[in-house]
Amino acid sequence: MNTPTHTAPPATAAAPDAATAPEPGFRMPPEWAPHERTWMAWPGPNPTFDDPAELDEARAAWAAVAHAVRRFEPVTVVASPDQADAAREHLDPAVEIVERQLDDAWMRDIGPTFLTGPDGELGAVNWVFNGWGAQSWARWEHDARAGAYVAGRAAARTQHSPLVNEGGGIHVDGEGTVLLTETVQLDPERNPGWTHEQVETEIHARLGTRKAIWLPRGLTADYGQFGTRGHIDIVAAFVKPGLVVAHTQPDPAHPDHELCRENVKLLRGSTDAHGRPLEVVELPAPTVTEVDGELVDYSYVNHYLCNNGVVLCSFDDPMDEHNAAIFRRIFPDRTVSLVDARTIFAAGGGIHCITQQQPKV
Repeated sequence: MNTPTHTAPPATAAAPDAATAPEPGFRMPPEWAPHERTWMAWPGPNPTFDDPAELDEARAAWAAVAHAVRRFEPVTVVASPDQADAAREHLDPAVEIVERQLDDAWMRDIGPTFLTGPDGELGAVNWVFNGWGAQSWARWEHDARAGAYVAGRAAARTQHSPLVNEGGGIHVDGEGTVLLTETVQLDPERNPGWTHEQVETEIHARLGTRKAIWLPRGLTADYGQFGTRGHIDIVAAFVKPGLVVAHTQPDPAHPDHELCRENVKLLRGSTDAHGRPLEVVELPAPTVTEVDGELVDYSYVNHYLCNNGVVLCSFDDPMDEHNAAIFRRIFPDRTVSLVDARTIFAAGGGIHCITQQQPKV
C-alpha cells in the first residue's frame, strides 16, 4: 500500500473537546439491552482501501452488514459528503444516511460510547481518538471529532474523556464489569504514563463499572499493518451477566494457541463485579489461518447483538456453522445471521468494529 503523508494530530494531542467531569449515575448498558438504532460509517478512499477494487469490495461488505442489522432495528450511516451518493447506491432506502466528513469507516472506534442515565436520559462518552495509537498509515483529523458529532445527532448528554480509547477496546456486562487489554489502554502511543489504576478510575467513572478484568494482549495478527494492537472485541466478549465467549485456536502450532489457552484460564479464574465466577464458552477459530501468506485474526467473538438478532462473522469456513450453533444455544430467542466478514477483516476489523449501538431510553 502507499503510506500517506502523516497530516493527523500527534499522538498526544488534546481531545478536540476539552475533558469534562463524569456524570454520576450514567452507565453503559450491555450490548444485548434494547437498542434505539445502530450507527455505522461509510467507507471512502483512504489508505485502508488504496485501490478502487478494494473500495468497491468494502462498500459491498459494509452494506451487507447494514442490511443484516436493518432487519432488526434502524440503521444510520455517516458518510463523507463526497461519498454519500455511493452510499445511496449500495444501501437500501430504509437505511438512513447523514453527511459528515470522515477519514475511515470504523464506527465502533471513532463513535461515542452511549450511556443511559438515572432519569432515562441518553448519555455518551466521547473518548480521545488518535488513529489506534498514531499508526503511520492512519488519518484521524475528522474521525477524532466523529464521536462528538454522532452523540450530538443522537441528542445525548455528552462527557468528554481525556483517555485515548476506542469502542473495540472495551466490553461490559452492564452490571459493573468491563473487559480490557493491557496493550490498548496502556499503549504508550495512546496513553503515555497512564497506570492500570488511572485507566480503571477513568473507565469506571465514565461507564458506571467498578471492576476491570485485564487480558494481557490481543490476537497475533492484530499487531499487523492494520491492527488495533489488541482490541478485546476479537478476543473475548460478555454475552450475558457472568457469561463470556472467548476466541480459541485449536492448532498447537499457531502463535495464538497458547495465548488463547491462557486467556481462557485467566477468565475462568476471574469473578465479575458481583463476585460471581465467570463461565466461559470457547469459540474455536476458523480453519483458515492465513490469506496470501499473511496471518489473519478471523474471530467469531467479533459479533454484533441487535434487537432480536445476532449478526455473526462468517468466513466461508467449516467452523461458521459450528459457531453459529453455539450462538443459537446462547440466544435461543434471537435470529442468528451469518455475514461474510473476510473483506472487513482484511481492512483491520470485523462486524462489531463497524457498528455502534445506541441504547433505547
